[in-house]
Amino acid sequence: MRRVLYIAAALLVATAGNAGAQILKPAKWKFEAKKVKGNEYQLVFRLNLEKGWHIWSLSPGGDGYQIVPSVEYDNNAQVKTTGVLAEKGKVTSGTMAGIKGIVNYLSGTVDYTQTVMTTAPTKLTGRFTYQVCDDKQCLAPTDAEFSFDLK
Repeated sequence: MRRVLYIAAALLVATAGNAGAQILKPAKWKFEAKKVKGNEYQLVFRLNLEKGWHIWSLSPGGDGYQIVPSVEYDNNAQVKTTGVLAEKGKVTSGTMAGIKGIVNYLSGTVDYTQTVMTTAPTKLTGRFTYQVCDDKQCLAPTDAEFSFDLK
């Protein structure tokens, strides 16, 4: 009986240590392809951030250590990107503790757009790599996998 109590107590202590740990997921993504005309589409990568969180701008400024959001498309010979990735949202510029220079970041809802041309109906897949931060921490860079049906 004593042995069972020791095992139960050890399990309780081990699980109690992890009870406060939580996985933070302050970013929610939606992906949409809007047909512009003919074989031209506008890809929309919509990010909704929880209050208090931000993502670095495509032009983050600062000391160069900020992880800039980026898009990587899987190889698809039927799709050609035109123009550059653009961002739209509330940009905040200012100084931050621990970072030299002025930094630029976005919070709330952020739309990233990219125009593409297709030669035939296809599916375009890939990943959006990004990092989000709050006033205390930056989470590890992560990928949001996406898929667009271009018909």
